Amino acid sequence: MSYLEPTEFVTKMVDSGESKVYMSTKDTLIRAFMAGAILGLAAIFAITVAIKTGSPLLGAVLFPVGFIMLYLMKFDLLTGVFTLVPLALLDKRPGVDMQQVLRNWGLVFLGNLGGALTVAFMMSFVLTYGYSIDGGAIAAKVASIGESRTLGYKEHGLDGWLTIFMRGMLCNWMVSMGVVGAMISTSASGKMMAMWMPVMLFFFMGFEHSIVNMFLFPFSMIMGGGFTVMDYLLWNELPTVLGNLVGGFVFVGLPLYYTHVKTSANRKLA
Repeated sequence: MSYLEPTEFVTKMVDSGESKVYMSTKDTLIRAFMAGAILGLAAIFAITVAIKTGSPLLGAVLFPVGFIMLYLMKFDLLTGVFTLVPLALLDKRPGVDMQQVLRNWGLVFLGNLGGALTVAFMMSFVLTYGYSIDGGAIAAKVASIGESRTLGYKEHGLDGWLTIFMRGMLCNWMVSMGVVGAMISTSASGKMMAMWMPVMLFFFMGFEHSIVNMFLFPFSMIMGGGFTVMDYLLWNELPTVLGNLVGGFVFVGLPLYYTHVKTSANRKLA
């Protein structure tokens, strides 16, 4: 597979961030909607595989297919724009300001949420034949996941909130490595391989991904999860989004930018 040096693909990262800032509202919302929907399908697929096979590892191995599909179609996730878009501001690209960065993040958030909710309602309808029967083992599993990853954190108070924040950081550290890793190759197979590994890692380790959670927790509530919308927002989505932002930008975007774009001159030894 064709390999690009970091100095080449990090410049592509900045270019990508700039292009997303200037994308039209319509295109941004559509691409974000499709990304949220596909990731929701990938999540329920991985959970179904894990339940039916009894192997969480196999579910994690297969989950990246959704991430790969949305990336190859150039759809946008909030986790990705958290990492890429600020680089255009940092690089002082013409016309890029903080207002435009926040506009992009807001539109992508809304689009991802719309796609994830759509799939949550579709899958809940499918599993229950129009809410006429019980959702079975899959519904029960998802309901329990929703409770443990909201009320379970809530029980620990501030320590629980900080735990999910750090899980969000770790998640987007890995997811953004997948986004960036796809840029090191010019071949489709090379991009897939580079994305697969870090995305599989985050899913198996149970790190928190804000867009996966946009699907998982509404779906869990529909399937009988015993927690409220406010529990979900305060004890999952909010700290996860903030953790995703910090993890992607601080652990991936900044180090690559400052060591491959804004490189320091070598010190001459006497």
